[in-house]
Amino acid sequence: MSAGPRHETRAEQPYVAIPAKVTGRGRAAALVAEVQEWLHRRGVGAAGPPFLRYWVIGGGGREHIIEVGAPVRGHVAVEGDGRVVAGSIPGGSYVTLAHTGDPERIDTAHARLQDWASGQGLTWDNRGEGPTQVWGGRFEFLLSGLAGAAGPCSVEISYLVRPA
Repeated sequence: MSAGPRHETRAEQPYVAIPAKVTGRGRAAALVAEVQEWLHRRGVGAAGPPFLRYWVIGGGGREHIIEVGAPVRGHVAVEGDGRVVAGSIPGGSYVTLAHTGDPERIDTAHARLQDWASGQGLTWDNRGEGPTQVWGGRFEFLLSGLAGAAGPCSVEISYLVRPA
């Protein structure tokens, strides 16, 4: 089941994350737990749900280039340690769609959001690097369960769009 889509403006939000190259979402569960434990050991509070940030979409045997992270509280910069990096969710205009249910259907929710945004005349904030498209902001916020794990999940899909 999906709710939305909707169009909204968001402020920039600092985060910490672990960069990874994956062919599916299954490995993300361990990385989510690792990021949360890293924050806990440092006494840093999360400012929202964990997320997957897609920099490059793989498929057809190619790896996704992602970060598995969590937004952090406040505007105090949190430094990474090599494995964990600091970054920020860009502020700007986003289109979002909530997906609840079978994690195997999340790609259908992505397609629905992309079709809706295209119908609204919106374009993604991404850039080409050779034959590769690098996304400025493509996120899956993990509200419950975990996309790629067994059992139902609840995920908010969010894409940064270019200003009109």
